[in-house]
Amino acid sequence: MNVFLSFSFLLNRYSVGLLFQGLLMTLLLAFLAVMLGSILALIPALMRLSKNKFLNIPATAYVEIIRGTPMLVQVLLIYQLLNIPLLLIGGIDMGSFVPGLVALLINSSAYISEIIRGGIQAVDQGQTEAARSLGMSSALTMKKIVLPQAIKNIFPALGNEFVTIIKETSIFMYLGIAELMYQVGILKASSPAVTELYIVAGIMYLLLTYPLSKLMNYIERRMHNADAK
Repeated sequence: MNVFLSFSFLLNRYSVGLLFQGLLMTLLLAFLAVMLGSILALIPALMRLSKNKFLNIPATAYVEIIRGTPMLVQVLLIYQLLNIPLLLIGGIDMGSFVPGLVALLINSSAYISEIIRGGIQAVDQGQTEAARSLGMSSALTMKKIVLPQAIKNIFPALGNEFVTIIKETSIFMYLGIAELMYQVGILKASSPAVTELYIVAGIMYLLLTYPLSKLMNYIERRMHNADAK
């Protein structure tokens, strides 16, 4: 009877609405982090591939510092440094959303830069040498020859990073960003179904990440099959 009452609370319109809103915010944060983070990640990735120590050393330090410190520390530090006042746009508090997104971009760009660097290094060096012998500049060779092939190498790993970021967005409940776990916290305050709430949240994360993982595996197999033909 208690279990029935608990789940009936979770199935009412208010609870479902809050959880769905949190799910959308989680997806928005993860999507922006991967899309924008991939663009930003090109900078440290190319700097680390450079033989110029004035480019290589700062990029290496950046990547190692971000990867070597907890994301929660980074999030709270960015939040304190930016110190944006309360500003509601479309029902979203930009004072929390912007620092959270900036921290997520910084974190994801460090990890994605290593994915990009590995993908570029996996491209046969002979193709680069052939392009240079034809008179192509280093920048043009990277743009026309190396990066298109590197994308095939990094795409599966980029999908895995998307899955990881979806789960890491739960950290932003501490900033008051209305992602999934923040909404769970709101419902928990007035719900007898605390255990059931966490179970539902876990299932919702799983419903996001499991199909995405399977999709990435499918795309990776298709790419390998296409290359084998």
